[in-house]
Amino acid sequence: MSDIKREKLVVIGNGIAGISTVEQIMKLGGKFDITVIGQEPHPNYNHIMLSYVLEGSKSLDDIVLNSWKWYEENHITLHTGVTVTAIDGEHRVVTTGNGLKIPYDKVIIATGSRPFVLPVPGSDKEGVIGFRNIADCTQMLQAAKAYKKAAVIGGGLLGLEAAKGLVSLGMEVTVVHLMQDLMESQLDAMASRMLQRELERQGIRFLLGKQTTEILGDARVTGLRFKDGDELEAELVVMAVGIRANVAVAQASGIEVNRGIVVGDHLQTSWPDVYAVGECCEHRGVCYGLVAPLFEQGQVLARQLCGVEGKPYEGSIVSTKLKISDVDVFSAGEFMEQPEHSVIVAKDDWRKTYKKILLRENTIVGAILFGDVSDATSLQSMIRKKTAMTEDIYDSIMGTDSAGKGSGKAFSLEMMPDDEIVCGCNGVTKKGIVDAVTLQGFTTVDEIKACTGATRSCGGCKPVVEQILQSVLGDGFKAAGKQGICPCTTLDRDEVVAEIRAKGLTTTKEVMHVLEWSNPEGCSKCRPAIHYYLAMLNPVTHQEERESRFVNERMNANIQKDGTYTVVPRMYGALLRRRI
Repeated sequence: MSDIKREKLVVIGNGIAGISTVEQIMKLGGKFDITVIGQEPHPNYNHIMLSYVLEGSKSLDDIVLNSWKWYEENHITLHTGVTVTAIDGEHRVVTTGNGLKIPYDKVIIATGSRPFVLPVPGSDKEGVIGFRNIADCTQMLQAAKAYKKAAVIGGGLLGLEAAKGLVSLGMEVTVVHLMQDLMESQLDAMASRMLQRELERQGIRFLLGKQTTEILGDARVTGLRFKDGDELEAELVVMAVGIRANVAVAQASGIEVNRGIVVGDHLQTSWPDVYAVGECCEHRGVCYGLVAPLFEQGQVLARQLCGVEGKPYEGSIVSTKLKISDVDVFSAGEFMEQPEHSVIVAKDDWRKTYKKILLRENTIVGAILFGDVSDATSLQSMIRKKTAMTEDIYDSIMGTDSAGKGSGKAFSLEMMPDDEIVCGCNGVTKKGIVDAVTLQGFTTVDEIKACTGATRSCGGCKPVVEQILQSVLGDGFKAAGKQGICPCTTLDRDEVVAEIRAKGLTTTKEVMHVLEWSNPEGCSKCRPAIHYYLAMLNPVTHQEERESRFVNERMNANIQKDGTYTVVPRMYGALLRRRI
């Protein structure tokens, strides 16, 4: 029996930032009795993947990162559906809204962010929601069954993902944006226009340069009114106009707060033994709303709490990846041209690709990729390391193969630092993947996925994982053979989509018959997938096929492994008292 005293660590927030920090602490062998307090009634799940749930390509179960069993196996006390109201630094106690008083030695505040709600008349009406959590996603799924017209206010990353999901659910969707360019904080005008054209092709309408001044309707929203007097009919309004750091508990406790909870280079707040990580904190005047910085902060904080030496947190190179159906977009570093920049541009209208690299004194400082993002990880690493442009780098990125893709020669394993995030969805670093290969003997992407979680979610990092395997294993690496979307077919996702488009297929049964499925009835994996592809390609004319949807959507509830269901009842204004 060890005589080492285990300190009490309380984590306020059960999201990606807090739990990834806990995972890093466990990897470093930290000795803590850990209590996690989450406001939502769920285990930790991947907020990034909510758009995939909304559009129908994943279920809620698919996006859970840490199951209930994980908390039990790691002896973590978990309180869900609970709000923390205050931290008492004098008595070293965390107080919750339901009356719990939890003692602590160390506290991590990881409360994330809240959606910004436009301060306009009618913003509190029924049918006006954000898009930040499972509850929002569930409301949108339910609304799509009862209503036809939706408006998304905000043409940023989250707004576009919400819009595409609602179109896939059969709604008529209009994105209303104050600026003239979509994603103007990440893209230049050219990439923005290309993105708009592609999303219009997929069924999304846009009203740009429009300022919403009022949300119309009585109890429930019926439309929007704009500053110029125009109106838009809408039965569902999704607010996606930005986020604000959730600083409520820090502010109530007297901890220093600016736009976020102010932290130093080791993520410490103005109070001793109280730290903050993720979207809720502000470091050197910057609040980060993207995922990679959260993992980077968590690694630094874990080392700090475990007494392990390492580099302090000095800020993050911000990058953005957008993947909606057939649209791939990447942006990192400086992307708007300034007089001191040299610019390299390649645009291919036929292949619908666009590449832009910005240099300052021949140093790579920013990039935009549209359509072909195969060099995204390499460029992000070059921007971080302030790499000088060379002929080889130019040829490898700006040149293309016969398929219009980058040559991939820009990738260098040595170029990537060990702690660089390869899988942004699950916080897997280059070192985590290399160790899985060199220490545990794994040689395939599937084995890496099972071991580390990389490629488990959106799959966007799979090319980089394959490149790392190739670099480490050399001739011993064999790329995985082509796999079908399920055992019923040898066709992969892109091939099925291409065949549906080329042959004008309109129903799930027609797809399985014409494309010669080995099982003519399909399976639980391919039927929902085909249904989603059809809705994606024909958002206006697609007919709902209830039998081809995920079981949770057919039952209007979330089925559990023990056969029970959880439901979210629709309530139009009532006081609900739980009878014990």
